[in-house]
Amino acid sequence: MRTLYHWPLDPQSRQARLALDEKKLRYKSESINPWEIEEAFLALSPEGRPPVLVESVSGGRIVISGSRAICEYAEDHAARLSLLPGSPAERAEARRLCVWFDVKFQDEVNAFILAERLEKTLTGGGAPDPQILREGRAHLQYHLDYMEWLLENRTWLAGHGFSLADIAAGAHFSCLDYLGEIPWKDYKLAKEWYQKLKSRPSFKSLLNDNLPGLIPPRHYRDLDF
Repeated sequence: MRTLYHWPLDPQSRQARLALDEKKLRYKSESINPWEIEEAFLALSPEGRPPVLVESVSGGRIVISGSRAICEYAEDHAARLSLLPGSPAERAEARRLCVWFDVKFQDEVNAFILAERLEKTLTGGGAPDPQILREGRAHLQYHLDYMEWLLENRTWLAGHGFSLADIAAGAHFSCLDYLGEIPWKDYKLAKEWYQKLKSRPSFKSLLNDNLPGLIPPRHYRDLDF
């Protein structure tokens, strides 16, 4: 039996969920509040942050912390649908883009928009700072322009096959989309990519997420938005 400790609107947690669901690896879901970490969770993960996957095995258990480790574990653990398809160069490109979103996108977009609109709301940190939001939205446009450029000659982000790069990007974009922050009408190729992604069965649980006090826009759950 597997248990995934996650937080619904955390991009890292969403990556783990998508990878496990794409691989049809069943798990029990346990929500963890990132701002109220308990001792029991710290005993599992010294990092003290989701996601963490715990799998019972003969004679004990395996504990895997972090989205990258969980995604790679899912890739190696189940033969169904490789999440790193194609040539070595294409797999390297998929991994490069995972880092792009987990580091560059996180630092330039999420650290501005999610921190202001999500973290402040849920922790009572006051109203979002308009200037910080403007900066984050300007950075977001740069990343969307880059995605448009990538998708001009690619079916999926890293090439012609669905990969961990799409999972990483989809996890980050879906959190922002929950807040209505993505100007999809201005980015045709990115919108078409996201429509394909939303239509995958693995995305269904993300679209059903609902945080008290944070209602997503109507288009969030619409597959043909």
